[in-house]
Amino acid sequence: MHPFDPKTEAGHYVAPTGLYERNKGRPFLGALSCERRTLVAGEWTELQLVYTVGGSGLADGAWLKLAFKFYSDWALFQTSDPQAANFVSAEYHAGELAPGQSAATVQHLKVRFDQKGHERPFQKAVIVDIVDGYLNPGDRIVIRLGDRRQGGAGTRVQSFVEQGFQFRMFIDPLGSSKFAEVPGDILLDIVPGPATQLHVIAPRLVGNDEAFDILVRADDAWGNTARNLPLAGTLHLRGPHGVARELPFTLAAEGWAVVRLCAVLLAQQGEWRIGAALHGAGAPAPAVAYINSDTGTGALRALYADLHVHSDDTVGTNDTLYNLSYGRDVAGLDVLGYTANDFNITEARWDKAVALIHSLNEPSRFVCYPGTEWCGNSSAGGDRNVVFLREGKPQFPFDKHGRLVRSFEWNEFTAGTLKPGAWPVDELYAAYAHDPEGHLMMPHIGGRRCNLDWHHPELERLIEVGSAWGQFHWVYAEALQKGYRMGAAANSDEHQGRCGGAVPATAVFGSRGGLTGVIAERFDREGVATALRARRTFATTGERSFASLRLGAHWMGEVVRAHAGDSLSYRLLGDQGWEEASLYDGERCIWQRDLQHEAGLAPARVRVRMGGARVRERYRGAYWSGTIRVIGALVLDVQAFGLDHPEQTCWRQDATTVAFRTSTSGDTDSIELNLSALAGCTIEVSSRIDGYIKVGDPLQPQAFVHAPQVTLAVTGEQLLAQARHDALLPGAELKLSVERISAAPLPRELAGEIALAPLALEAGREHPLFITARQRDQSRVWTSAVFLTPA
Repeated sequence: MHPFDPKTEAGHYVAPTGLYERNKGRPFLGALSCERRTLVAGEWTELQLVYTVGGSGLADGAWLKLAFKFYSDWALFQTSDPQAANFVSAEYHAGELAPGQSAATVQHLKVRFDQKGHERPFQKAVIVDIVDGYLNPGDRIVIRLGDRRQGGAGTRVQSFVEQGFQFRMFIDPLGSSKFAEVPGDILLDIVPGPATQLHVIAPRLVGNDEAFDILVRADDAWGNTARNLPLAGTLHLRGPHGVARELPFTLAAEGWAVVRLCAVLLAQQGEWRIGAALHGAGAPAPAVAYINSDTGTGALRALYADLHVHSDDTVGTNDTLYNLSYGRDVAGLDVLGYTANDFNITEARWDKAVALIHSLNEPSRFVCYPGTEWCGNSSAGGDRNVVFLREGKPQFPFDKHGRLVRSFEWNEFTAGTLKPGAWPVDELYAAYAHDPEGHLMMPHIGGRRCNLDWHHPELERLIEVGSAWGQFHWVYAEALQKGYRMGAAANSDEHQGRCGGAVPATAVFGSRGGLTGVIAERFDREGVATALRARRTFATTGERSFASLRLGAHWMGEVVRAHAGDSLSYRLLGDQGWEEASLYDGERCIWQRDLQHEAGLAPARVRVRMGGARVRERYRGAYWSGTIRVIGALVLDVQAFGLDHPEQTCWRQDATTVAFRTSTSGDTDSIELNLSALAGCTIEVSSRIDGYIKVGDPLQPQAFVHAPQVTLAVTGEQLLAQARHDALLPGAELKLSVERISAAPLPRELAGEIALAPLALEAGREHPLFITARQRDQSRVWTSAVFLTPA
């Protein structure tokens, strides 16, 4: 067949010379290019992307979208101030004209940025409008992310590593708002920066003569594990009575900068200090962890689990093998639960992931479960995770009757159609109620929050009290207050390829991912599953802390009857020092220890704490920006705790003022001040509270409508008379506090008895009693409840 030539059929006509052949040789929808191939996580740069118009041309009124995935925390782009950071621009460059061809008539390109400018997962979009004219094939549009030409600082790249970060171009060539995908995404590898911090990972409590592993790793400033860094170091173990031991190590020469020291045994009972130090100039500062060797655990040591982890099968970063390997080899998890967004995963990817999970499951080393996330709207029940506890292929995406058990079916390959499935959550319960022992269902607060109007007592045994979305003491307390027998879990809900790593990003995932402590009698799938369903768990905000609550021989999670003379036993093990421990009966605090007071309040040491969230929905973060002004005393020292990443910070603004910028999503941040004196001074805290900028100009903060500004002024005399003053704000546990604190070390181990008689618990009804505790660095734990009925 001869190539088509319109001249042979159209006869004589007028056209620019050679333009037909030139345009037919171009890709119809154009092409996107970028000179960069690698970026460093969190770096500041200017990035240029060039779109070359294809054979379609672009009509007057056409528009383009340079889109990337919604979970990226790349700094928000702005178009209002070319001298400020993250300015994005687009400019037109005409291509070469063929003889007889007219120049394009476009007058202007208008640029805007919209966080929800396209379809999930490519929701974040730089949008370029073609104004007053058309573009010819071969013309170019140069998009500068972080345009520095007018003095701007550039743009801050996504803070977490990713293999093949994607920019995808969509064009509307006819100006009809019907978009087509330009073939050939821009793929960039985002790699870790220099190692700046060292971590030691070990269980917090082991049985006497029980062998365990210690993991050492080196991370960059944003919490990404360094690679190809074969630095030598020494592990220093210091035990009771001056017992000491040293173990040399070398970080891996290839891949993640990690080393695992296996089958370590401690020579004596008690607390051991584990210090890790790298040798050589420029090495990160040494790291410290603590471990107790103990004969009284009563069961296998607590295993640390992350039961909610995403990969690029749905809305995560990097592939499933990468994520599971990170959890096992970098985060040092004992138990991991892979999670696929149920509506989003294809059946082929699901089957492949399940086979991989089964192959990685290794009793006594790494227990791994497949799972799904039911993604129904809150009005239909809200987010529920399903962990499949049995061997073999789970009943997904169809149940035993062949019914679809997805919430609905839609992904980027389904051409925009949306197929309803198991909806509302009643139908999800029906799919798995025939085998409750083979399933664990966890309501959680993610983008959508779970709605506790629904509850299945046999399936829903745990509830997430914390994740990278935030901390949610309130949802746990609410569930227990409703009479639901649910235990405490915390997981990462990781979208950024760092499961079990407890590393926050800077966007909607504004908190440290959590961990679930599991006290199991056997370290295998069946043993862990039994402990999970028995609610023999505790939750941490990502640390290897330990927490337990018991009534005699009865563990947390159990349903028990008690007598007037009985006592609860609690034990907490941490690393930064416990400052507060509280016993709750559902939503009501009925007992508390204030370890700051017990240690003795310092004469001139105060702390400002900000915590909570604006709302209970997806964009819940409270963005605090303000000052602490001290009048009548010198500020001798300033130290911050609980700040999650480099863009949360505080600094001395002038001689009397400390400024701060941070955000909380249910967690708490604190700034400690050491003053020259307390008597005679005044402390004035003033802060804006803004919300996450979903739409509009990122340079124009969007005030929290119910509390756009908060001010709290306290005199030294008031603090001497009453050690804490609070401003309680509308929102989800949103609060600002000024309080006195101790300068003495706080205890890493806390244990004791809580007599039931002074608690005056109402007889004849069940009381869900649980402990939550906080360390000086604002990390927290929650125990599962003991469901206690006084005789």
